[in-house]
Amino acid sequence: MDEVSLAEAKAHLGELVDRVENGGSIDITRQGKPVARLTPVAKPRKPIDAALLRALTATIPAQSESAADLVRSMRDSDRC
Repeated sequence: MDEVSLAEAKAHLGELVDRVENGGSIDITRQGKPVARLTPVAKPRKPIDAALLRALTATIPAQSESAADLVRSMRDSDRC
């Protein structure tokens, strides 16, 4: 995280916003003490398309054994 003075932030705001937009975070200081922080805005998550998810999961073959049995067999096969 970078620090810049308030005067520097005023003079180079566009550049600072570009840096923050690329994932950075910048503290703005006044008389050497942090007073504000520039951070990127959280991007909204895309909604899940339930129909597409159902179609995808329908193509996955059913498992022949339970997850517990699968884990046990994997664990036991490593003991040999």
